[in-house]
Amino acid sequence: MARAIERIEQDIAALKETIRAIAVELKTAYASYLATLGLAVRKQLILASYHLCTQGYPENFLHLSLNQRQQLQQAIRKLGQLAAEQLLIYIKSEETGGDEENVTSSSSVTLDKSIPEPLAPDTSNPIELATWQQKLEEVTQEILKKLSHDANLLLQKAGVLPKKLPEPILAAAAAASEASAEVMPGPPNLLNLVIEIENEQQLEDSGLTQIMAINLRLGEIEFADVTLSSERRQIRNILVQLNKLGREYQKKHRERAIAEAEAAWRSSWFED
Repeated sequence: MARAIERIEQDIAALKETIRAIAVELKTAYASYLATLGLAVRKQLILASYHLCTQGYPENFLHLSLNQRQQLQQAIRKLGQLAAEQLLIYIKSEETGGDEENVTSSSSVTLDKSIPEPLAPDTSNPIELATWQQKLEEVTQEILKKLSHDANLLLQKAGVLPKKLPEPILAAAAAASEASAEVMPGPPNLLNLVIEIENEQQLEDSGLTQIMAINLRLGEIEFADVTLSSERRQIRNILVQLNKLGREYQKKHRERAIAEAEAAWRSSWFED
């Protein structure tokens, strides 16, 4: 029985080494993916802003002076740059031991404390790695959501988006169906809606108000970028390997627990 437990321990040790190697691949793949995503997000934010200003609210945009337009465009570029850098903060913070000051000193970027940082996992534990990966995906979605919200507020403050556009629409554009809204087809990363708003100026004879707002969506951003799509596929392939190893890891731990329990039973058993 002792030899059986020893063999299981050796199998677990070998699995851990393999999982650590997979963890390195996964983190490297995510670092590359997030860097590419940052560039794609900046591009799609500018493209969505262009569509909103020229097709959604062209009259409002034309009312701006040349200086106001340039300031708005510069602010949009800065928002995109901030989001691109923030996407990489969580990977880099692990490399610097979680020292945010070292991570942000060169860019003066402030980490958004409202977005939880994925805890550094035990790279030999597939369960912790899977949890870390899921949290990283959640953080990515939160950054895109916040970027969309901040961009809409910026456009509203500049006078492009209607001043009286409801805050819930800006804060949760993706959940606009909760406001009895109907999603309409349109350019990518934009929410084109017809909603009913009380005490607001409404479309003639319709009782409805049509609005357009920025809503950056990861799926659409990946679809528009070949490199990003390829890097996403690489991450999926690594996760398939990790899931397979995770099942084997749990199986071996189960075998060890059974073997140890059997040994413990025998060691404590006495005949009457």
